[in-house]
Amino acid sequence: MRMILAVVALCSAIASVARAAEPSPELIAYGKALVEAGDCASCHTADPAKPFAGGKRIDTPFGAIYAPNLTPDRDTGIGAWTDADFTRAVRTGVAPDGSSYYPVFPYPYFTKMTKDDTLAIRAYLGTLAPVASRNKPPELRWPFGYRGLMRLWNAMYFKPALFEPDQSQSAAWNRGGYLVTGLGHCGACHTPKNYFGADKTAQALSGNEVGGWYAPRLDGAARTGLKSWSVEDITEYLQSGRNAKSHAGGLMAEVVVNSTAKMSDADVRAIAVYLKSLPASRRETIVTPPDDAEMKAGQAVYAKLCIACHEADGSGAPRIYPPLPGNALLQSVNPSSSLRIILDGAHTVTTPRAPNTGEMPGYAKQLSDEEIAAVTNYIRNSWGNAAPLVTAAQVAKARKEKP
Repeated sequence: MRMILAVVALCSAIASVARAAEPSPELIAYGKALVEAGDCASCHTADPAKPFAGGKRIDTPFGAIYAPNLTPDRDTGIGAWTDADFTRAVRTGVAPDGSSYYPVFPYPYFTKMTKDDTLAIRAYLGTLAPVASRNKPPELRWPFGYRGLMRLWNAMYFKPALFEPDQSQSAAWNRGGYLVTGLGHCGACHTPKNYFGADKTAQALSGNEVGGWYAPRLDGAARTGLKSWSVEDITEYLQSGRNAKSHAGGLMAEVVVNSTAKMSDADVRAIAVYLKSLPASRRETIVTPPDDAEMKAGQAVYAKLCIACHEADGSGAPRIYPPLPGNALLQSVNPSSSLRIILDGAHTVTTPRAPNTGEMPGYAKQLSDEEIAAVTNYIRNSWGNAAPLVTAAQVAKARKEKP
């Protein structure tokens, strides 16, 4: 009898420990919020019916990489990983088998995260339905497929370090800095890269071409950055995908839908507070205006195809048809996003805060390269705008590089 009671007591103790080890609903909810803030779904979901099961192709200047499976499947996902495995992978870019990840997985940003936050993310991922989805090997050009080269890359460009709060700044600023430079990894798209794909840290958040689009400046540049945007403008844009100055398109529309539109009001505003504080990290480009013939050719195309929605003065209908005067993205030194929209058209992203839809047709079939270059130059250099000239050759290249 005593032995039976002892066994029962031992089993109860083991069950109690097991229950104690299970993450709390609060921790899981917090982990879910962090996963959304990190926009993990955008890269790690190829099939919407199998969220976080990986397989999505990510093209880089060095070739293609496929995002791995984050579900708790023990054979093909992260179900057999320990907490230490997960933390090391996220914060240092080292897999459980000791191999190095490529920095398309943004561990150079995630290294700023606290251990508690990484474990909260793991707790949430552990609640997902396990999906058997074997990870695909990368398709990189020689010699980039040799993972051993990542040790050299890390030695040169990776500096593991937690985010350090600035005690002279507000709590909101520090929270925004943690999200922008860490979990949110904004610089992965918006910071220029060197020949080896590492951030040009002296030009942080000053714009970068990604996947046929241009991720614009997020610093305080007057013409092409956020100097003319208020904290409220930035907050509205991140929450709804649009504001009185611009609309989210391309890859940023995906970020808004999957990430920033789901974040808490406090976190989105914190991001806005941090971004609004950033000075311009490099000078604006000196612009040579188009000649009269180019402007007249562009104005003729604009009058025929664009004026009905965007108005003669470019004012459009804020939050429906974005205004063109003072539009920072439109005036960017790199015209990739403007060309993509004119060639392919645009669909206004819809979010709970802004459910009404809008659409702009594409003109790739209707207009020649010369006509698209002309109208692009016209809208980039009218109503006080100023931007470098776009050539027909750039338009032809954009046609071929359709995402």
